[in-house]
Amino acid sequence: MSTTVFFRQALLPISSLFISIAFLATGYGMLMTYIGLYLTQAGLSEMAIGMINAAFFLGALLAAVFSQKLIVNVGHARSFSAFSALMVMAFLGHTLHYAPWLWALLRLASGFAFYALLIVLESWLNEKSSSDDRGRILAVYTVIFFMATAIGQLLLTINIAPHLVFVLGSVLVLASLFLVAITRISQPVLQPFERYSLPKVLHIAPLALIGSLVGGFFVGGFYTMMPVLVLKMYQQQSVVAAFMAISILGGLLAQWPVGTLSDRYGRRKLLAWAGLFSAAVCLLLALFTTNVWLFYLLGFLLGTSLFCIYPLSVARANDRLDHGKDLVEVSRSLLFTYGIGAFLAPLLLGAVLGISHGLFFTVLAVAALLLGGYALTAERIANEQLSVFVAVPAASGASLAQMDPRQDEQWVEQHKPDYPEKTPSAADMTNPN
Repeated sequence: MSTTVFFRQALLPISSLFISIAFLATGYGMLMTYIGLYLTQAGLSEMAIGMINAAFFLGALLAAVFSQKLIVNVGHARSFSAFSALMVMAFLGHTLHYAPWLWALLRLASGFAFYALLIVLESWLNEKSSSDDRGRILAVYTVIFFMATAIGQLLLTINIAPHLVFVLGSVLVLASLFLVAITRISQPVLQPFERYSLPKVLHIAPLALIGSLVGGFFVGGFYTMMPVLVLKMYQQQSVVAAFMAISILGGLLAQWPVGTLSDRYGRRKLLAWAGLFSAAVCLLLALFTTNVWLFYLLGFLLGTSLFCIYPLSVARANDRLDHGKDLVEVSRSLLFTYGIGAFLAPLLLGAVLGISHGLFFTVLAVAALLLGGYALTAERIANEQLSVFVAVPAASGASLAQMDPRQDEQWVEQHKPDYPEKTPSAADMTNPN
């Protein structure tokens, strides 16, 4: 399918869903960062900030388990309205009263609503895509999500009253709801969710499970506690916004080069690179904090590795499956593990940030080193058994696995690179790469 035909026949009919995702991701990116900034300026301890932020990802885990029943019972359009209303109420609730326990509950509700909204949108996109265009639709979704999240960071450079930030976030969610409410796209039928089987994934692809956990830890810590750290170091909200946006754009730009390299050289090597490279950048961030432009550059480099860990992990798991067998169940289990890592990150990083900035980066570096070291010792998978790398958004709902084009054997065969024939040498057989 040519690009013009793809745009006219595949993208244009569902453009309202993509615009809705853009509004939603912009509000998500803005408030994920702003919550930590506001609580820091209010004088709350780093540990308390971490606990409040962790509540958001606890809500995400609950949405992955419990939101499906409401979606099945009332349909996609009505459930999208209900979750949007819950998210707006949570956002505006922050403006009514400031109390840490209340804000933790509001973050819990926000996390539940946001990830439930992603489930609705992703299952809708999956329903409206075919095996021929699913890969490109997912790529568009990924680009829109990363770009909108980065724009959300830049909105924080606007000098407005704190309560208006929550109002702006609410307006963005309502704009997303407006587009869905007036859409003429027919509602999909949500497929039953497979159970989360972490022991099964650990048996099939232990490196993928560990990679998902570490990837979630990095991304969760990045969005929740990194803004707190940068604000404490530079005392300027504009620096925080620029650092976060630059890092997110680094993650977007790295998706396809990293994916191409992993298709060629294997997920094990690229996961090892992501771990070891992230560890090195974290140590440099701990050492070079006086020059803000160098700090931005290091943030960009960190984004190129940390946002690739989870999609590389999913690709690694798919390498161990036979033609997409159990891909949906395994992918959802990996995503659930990713959510656990994101939930644990603000709790642990909030505790260590209260001790020292250096210890914050040290914890991240140790987590990355553990991933890199384990990847180097993991079993090598032959080139002919590799699947295809697929980029995914920085945040995903439980329905994302159904959009994964690797379920289609024909798509995988069409997108596999041609590996050069090579006769293994004695060194290759004794030291597999």
